[in-house]
Amino acid sequence: MSHLLRSLGRLAISNSNRLVPALTALPATSTNQFHTSSTLSKKWNGHSTGPKRWLEYNKIIYPPQEADEKPRPAFVCHQKTNIKYSPKKMWYIASFVRGMSVDEAIKQLSFIDKKGATTVKEAILEAVELAVKRHNVEFRSNLWVAESFCGKGRVFKGFRRHGRGRFGEVEYKHSHYFVRLEEGSPPENYYPGQEQKSGDQMLQEWLESMRKRKVIHSL
Repeated sequence: MSHLLRSLGRLAISNSNRLVPALTALPATSTNQFHTSSTLSKKWNGHSTGPKRWLEYNKIIYPPQEADEKPRPAFVCHQKTNIKYSPKKMWYIASFVRGMSVDEAIKQLSFIDKKGATTVKEAILEAVELAVKRHNVEFRSNLWVAESFCGKGRVFKGFRRHGRGRFGEVEYKHSHYFVRLEEGSPPENYYPGQEQKSGDQMLQEWLESMRKRKVIHSL
Protein backbone atom coordinates (compact mmCIF):
# COMPACT_ATOMS: atom_id res chain seq x y z
CA MET A 1 0.00 0.00 0.00
CA SER A 2 2.92 2.36 0.62
CA HIS A 3 3.92 1.98 -3.02
CA LEU A 4 0.39 2.94 -4.08
CA LEU A 5 0.42 6.00 -1.86
CA ARG A 6 3.79 7.11 -3.24
CA SER A 7 2.46 6.78 -6.79
CA LEU A 8 -0.58 8.86 -5.91
CA GLY A 9 1.68 11.43 -4.33
CA ARG A 10 3.82 11.78 -7.46
CA LEU A 11 0.65 12.17 -9.55
CA ALA A 12 -0.63 14.88 -7.24
CA ILE A 13 2.70 16.77 -7.41
CA SER A 14 2.51 16.87 -11.18
CA ASN A 15 -1.04 18.26 -11.08
CA SER A 16 -1.01 20.62 -8.13
CA ASN A 17 1.33 21.33 -5.26
CA ARG A 18 -1.60 21.96 -2.96
CA LEU A 19 -2.60 18.27 -2.90
CA VAL A 20 0.71 17.01 -1.53
CA PRO A 21 0.01 17.76 2.15
CA ALA A 22 -3.40 16.10 1.88
CA LEU A 23 -1.94 12.88 0.48
CA THR A 24 0.94 12.71 2.92
CA ALA A 25 -1.44 13.29 5.81
CA LEU A 26 -3.63 10.27 5.02
CA PRO A 27 -4.27 8.16 8.13
CA ALA A 28 -3.03 4.56 8.34
CA THR A 29 -6.58 3.21 8.42
CA SER A 30 -7.38 4.67 4.99
CA THR A 31 -5.18 2.08 3.27
CA ASN A 32 -7.78 -0.59 4.13
CA GLN A 33 -10.07 0.95 1.54
CA PHE A 34 -7.90 -0.30 -1.32
CA HIS A 35 -8.50 -3.95 -2.33
CA THR A 36 -5.75 -5.43 -4.47
CA SER A 37 -6.87 -9.09 -4.30
CA SER A 38 -10.03 -11.13 -4.12
CA THR A 39 -11.27 -11.15 -0.54
CA LEU A 40 -13.57 -14.11 -1.11
CA SER A 41 -10.93 -16.43 -2.56
CA LYS A 42 -8.41 -15.45 0.13
CA LYS A 43 -10.92 -16.18 2.86
CA TRP A 44 -11.85 -19.64 1.57
CA ASN A 45 -8.49 -20.82 0.27
CA GLY A 46 -6.67 -19.67 3.40
CA HIS A 47 -8.75 -21.68 5.87
CA SER A 48 -10.08 -24.65 3.88
CA THR A 49 -7.68 -27.15 2.33
CA GLY A 50 -10.19 -29.93 1.72
CA PRO A 51 -10.53 -33.37 3.31
CA LYS A 52 -7.53 -34.77 5.17
CA ARG A 53 -8.59 -38.27 6.24
CA TRP A 54 -7.75 -39.90 2.91
CA LEU A 55 -4.06 -39.02 3.16
CA GLU A 56 -3.84 -40.51 6.66
CA TYR A 57 -3.81 -44.01 5.11
CA ASN A 58 -0.29 -43.32 3.85
CA LYS A 59 0.93 -43.03 7.46
CA ILE A 60 -0.25 -46.47 8.60
CA ILE A 61 2.59 -48.77 9.73
CA TYR A 62 1.74 -52.47 9.38
CA PRO A 63 3.39 -55.19 11.53
CA PRO A 64 5.90 -57.60 9.93
CA GLN A 65 4.35 -60.51 8.06
CA GLU A 66 4.91 -64.20 8.64
CA ALA A 67 6.96 -66.31 6.25
CA ASP A 68 3.95 -68.29 4.99
CA GLU A 69 1.76 -65.21 4.68
CA LYS A 70 0.85 -63.71 1.33
CA PRO A 71 2.91 -60.56 0.69
CA ARG A 72 0.99 -57.38 1.29
CA PRO A 73 1.10 -55.15 -1.81
CA ALA A 74 2.25 -51.58 -1.37
CA PHE A 75 -0.27 -48.84 -1.98
CA VAL A 76 -0.41 -45.07 -2.03
CA CYS A 77 -3.34 -42.68 -1.60
CA HIS A 78 -3.52 -39.29 -3.24
CA GLN A 79 -6.11 -36.57 -3.74
CA LYS A 80 -6.75 -33.29 -5.54
CA THR A 81 -9.11 -30.93 -3.76
CA ASN A 82 -11.29 -27.98 -4.73
CA ILE A 83 -11.34 -28.70 -8.46
CA LYS A 84 -13.48 -26.26 -10.44
CA TYR A 85 -15.54 -29.09 -11.94
CA SER A 86 -18.94 -30.56 -11.17
CA PRO A 87 -18.93 -33.82 -9.12
CA LYS A 88 -21.54 -35.32 -11.45
CA LYS A 89 -19.24 -34.84 -14.44
CA MET A 90 -16.16 -36.01 -12.54
CA TRP A 91 -17.89 -39.28 -11.56
CA TYR A 92 -17.85 -40.59 -15.14
CA ILE A 93 -14.11 -40.08 -15.49
CA ALA A 94 -13.31 -41.43 -12.01
CA SER A 95 -15.26 -44.64 -12.61
CA PHE A 96 -13.77 -45.02 -16.09
CA VAL A 97 -10.19 -45.67 -14.90
CA ARG A 98 -11.03 -48.10 -12.09
CA GLY A 99 -9.25 -51.42 -12.44
CA MET A 100 -6.85 -50.18 -15.13
CA SER A 101 -3.10 -50.28 -14.96
CA VAL A 102 -1.37 -46.94 -14.55
CA ASP A 103 -0.02 -46.89 -18.11
CA GLU A 104 -3.40 -47.83 -19.58
CA ALA A 105 -5.24 -45.24 -17.52
CA ILE A 106 -2.88 -42.45 -18.56
CA LYS A 107 -3.12 -43.52 -22.20
CA GLN A 108 -6.93 -43.56 -22.15
CA LEU A 109 -7.21 -40.23 -20.32
CA SER A 110 -4.96 -38.57 -22.89
CA PHE A 111 -7.66 -39.09 -25.53
CA ILE A 112 -10.63 -37.84 -23.48
CA ASP A 113 -11.45 -34.27 -24.42
CA LYS A 114 -12.77 -33.21 -21.03
CA LYS A 115 -11.44 -30.88 -18.36
CA GLY A 116 -11.81 -33.51 -15.62
CA ALA A 117 -9.71 -36.03 -17.55
CA THR A 118 -6.69 -33.71 -17.37
CA THR A 119 -7.10 -33.35 -13.60
CA VAL A 120 -7.42 -37.13 -13.07
CA LYS A 121 -4.37 -37.74 -15.23
CA GLU A 122 -2.32 -35.27 -13.18
CA ALA A 123 -3.48 -36.89 -9.94
CA ILE A 124 -2.44 -40.37 -11.13
CA LEU A 125 0.98 -39.13 -12.26
CA GLU A 126 1.52 -37.41 -8.91
CA ALA A 127 0.51 -40.59 -7.09
CA VAL A 128 3.02 -42.60 -9.14
CA GLU A 129 5.83 -40.21 -8.21
CA LEU A 130 4.77 -40.41 -4.58
CA ALA A 131 4.80 -44.21 -4.66
CA VAL A 132 8.29 -44.40 -6.14
CA LYS A 133 9.92 -41.74 -3.97
CA ARG A 134 8.28 -42.32 -0.58
CA HIS A 135 6.75 -45.80 -0.56
CA ASN A 136 9.59 -47.87 -2.01
CA VAL A 137 7.77 -49.04 -5.14
CA GLU A 138 10.45 -50.41 -7.45
CA PHE A 139 8.73 -50.23 -10.86
CA ARG A 140 6.42 -47.33 -11.62
CA SER A 141 4.59 -49.35 -14.29
CA ASN A 142 3.74 -52.10 -11.80
CA LEU A 143 0.79 -50.16 -10.35
CA TRP A 144 -2.93 -50.21 -10.98
CA VAL A 145 -5.90 -48.04 -9.99
CA ALA A 146 -7.47 -49.83 -7.04
CA GLU A 147 -9.84 -47.00 -6.04
CA SER A 148 -10.98 -43.93 -7.92
CA PHE A 149 -13.88 -41.77 -6.82
CA CYS A 150 -14.88 -38.15 -6.31
CA GLY A 151 -16.74 -36.09 -3.73
CA LYS A 152 -18.57 -32.82 -3.46
CA GLY A 153 -16.50 -29.75 -2.68
CA ARG A 154 -17.33 -26.12 -2.01
CA VAL A 155 -20.26 -24.46 -3.72
CA PHE A 156 -20.19 -20.71 -4.33
CA LYS A 157 -23.52 -19.06 -5.00
CA GLY A 158 -23.99 -16.13 -7.32
CA PHE A 159 -26.74 -14.52 -9.29
CA ARG A 160 -27.50 -13.93 -12.93
CA ARG A 161 -29.62 -11.16 -14.35
CA HIS A 162 -32.79 -12.10 -16.19
CA GLY A 163 -35.40 -10.11 -18.02
CA ARG A 164 -37.87 -7.73 -16.40
CA GLY A 165 -35.59 -6.92 -13.49
CA ARG A 166 -35.44 -10.47 -12.14
CA PHE A 167 -32.47 -12.48 -10.90
CA GLY A 168 -31.63 -16.17 -10.92
CA GLU A 169 -29.32 -18.10 -8.61
CA VAL A 170 -26.14 -19.66 -10.00
CA GLU A 171 -24.03 -22.34 -8.26
CA TYR A 172 -20.30 -22.62 -8.94
CA LYS A 173 -19.55 -26.20 -7.88
CA HIS A 174 -16.20 -27.72 -6.92
CA SER A 175 -15.22 -31.36 -6.42
CA HIS A 176 -12.56 -33.49 -4.73
CA TYR A 177 -10.88 -36.41 -6.50
CA PHE A 178 -9.41 -39.40 -4.62
CA VAL A 179 -7.25 -42.20 -6.01
CA ARG A 180 -5.46 -45.21 -4.53
CA LEU A 181 -2.77 -47.02 -6.50
CA GLU A 182 -1.79 -50.57 -5.58
CA GLU A 183 1.31 -52.50 -6.52
CA GLY A 184 0.87 -55.48 -8.81
CA SER A 185 -1.15 -56.32 -11.90
CA PRO A 186 -4.86 -55.43 -12.14
CA PRO A 187 -7.49 -58.17 -11.70
CA GLU A 188 -9.42 -59.56 -14.64
CA ASN A 189 -12.77 -58.53 -13.17
CA TYR A 190 -12.66 -55.41 -11.05
CA TYR A 191 -16.26 -55.79 -9.84
CA PRO A 192 -16.68 -59.19 -8.12
CA GLY A 193 -19.53 -61.36 -9.35
CA GLN A 194 -19.70 -59.64 -12.74
CA GLU A 195 -18.24 -61.14 -15.87
CA GLN A 196 -16.14 -58.85 -18.00
CA LYS A 197 -17.81 -58.68 -21.42
CA SER A 198 -16.24 -57.65 -24.67
CA GLY A 199 -17.72 -55.14 -27.07
CA ASP A 200 -18.95 -57.89 -29.44
CA GLN A 201 -20.73 -59.70 -26.62
CA MET A 202 -22.51 -56.54 -25.47
CA LEU A 203 -23.50 -55.80 -29.08
CA GLN A 204 -25.00 -59.26 -29.55
CA GLU A 205 -26.94 -58.98 -26.29
CA TRP A 206 -28.32 -55.62 -27.38
CA LEU A 207 -29.37 -57.00 -30.77
CA GLU A 208 -31.06 -59.95 -29.10
CA SER A 209 -32.99 -57.65 -26.76
CA MET A 210 -34.11 -55.56 -29.75
CA ARG A 211 -35.38 -58.68 -31.57
CA LYS A 212 -37.39 -59.74 -28.54
CA ARG A 213 -39.31 -56.50 -28.36
CA LYS A 214 -43.07 -56.82 -28.47
CA VAL A 215 -45.73 -54.19 -28.91
CA ILE A 216 -48.55 -54.90 -26.44
CA HIS A 217 -52.09 -55.22 -27.82
CA SER A 218 -50.82 -55.46 -31.39
CA LEU A 219 -51.58 -58.04 -34.09
